[in-house]
Amino acid sequence: MKNLLTDISGVRVGHADDKTVASGATAVIFDRPAVAAIDVRGGGPGIREGALLDLANTVERIDALVLAGGSAFGLEAGGGVQAWLAEQGRGFAVGDAVIPIVPGAIMFDLLNGGDKAWGRFAPYRELGYAAAAAAGTDFALGSFGAGLGATTANFKGGIGSASAATLGGVRVAALAVVNAVGSVTIGDGPWFWAAPFETDGEYGGRGMPASFTPDMLSMRIKGGAAATSVENTTLAIVVTDAELTKPQAKRLAMIAQTGFARAIYPVHAPLDGDVLFAAATCEKKIDPLVGLTELGMVAANVVARAIARGVYAASALPFPGALPAWRDRFG
Repeated sequence: MKNLLTDISGVRVGHADDKTVASGATAVIFDRPAVAAIDVRGGGPGIREGALLDLANTVERIDALVLAGGSAFGLEAGGGVQAWLAEQGRGFAVGDAVIPIVPGAIMFDLLNGGDKAWGRFAPYRELGYAAAAAAGTDFALGSFGAGLGATTANFKGGIGSASAATLGGVRVAALAVVNAVGSVTIGDGPWFWAAPFETDGEYGGRGMPASFTPDMLSMRIKGGAAATSVENTTLAIVVTDAELTKPQAKRLAMIAQTGFARAIYPVHAPLDGDVLFAAATCEKKIDPLVGLTELGMVAANVVARAIARGVYAASALPFPGALPAWRDRFG
């Protein structure tokens, strides 16, 4: 286990970014179509093919997922991933036509200091294609891909990942892009809200503070009183090798979203666009009640860890006034 999303067999991840623009895209490619669902908790989401994942709708399996910066411009990254998959002959067959199924979500990073004057066409379609083409079993954490331009209330955000297994050996892993309106750390100290779930010092091993002060529990939000509903989002993808139906994947997404609340303070605000996708490669049978409950419990812990790792691994943007990285203060 590499403590990455790619610990699930048949899953590959690729990044592409533009440091001048200070934004990017991350593609998750499934070697075989995966059952998928979505859970949305934030007040300002931006989603591609979200309706397709509704339980009432026909298509159950997807070929890839894509996360991107760029706000609504970043939705074009899905077209790039779709184009790469089409070149591979991948997709949902409708007669002689083959249509790659690529849901995705975006986060706002348009005010982070990068040059967003890209002219008539935003770069995200090409970034999506490059991310898909680069997909493999190893990938970087921190300020890469969709996490390049991410920020939080007090530290640079980024992309994180983590994995675990249930007692029965069913694997579950998460990838998160952390661009939250709230804070992933307790106050402005080195401690992460997700500290109780940390494994092997993966985000510094600082534990929890000896005691909590009122200042630690006060609300820190990005932008303060000027914060708006379009500037923030945490995006996550949870993948398991369990055999799940689409409704069971939806339940997994709902339980796993609890990990946001274990890692971000505050969370699921009208100022956020929090979205979580759950996907299953359907290799291992589980009990539909107790087994799914345990899987969701472990998935929520994995999501919290991935969020903390995204901030822990991030690097500050090279622009005036940019937020410091956690490592700049405590590394």
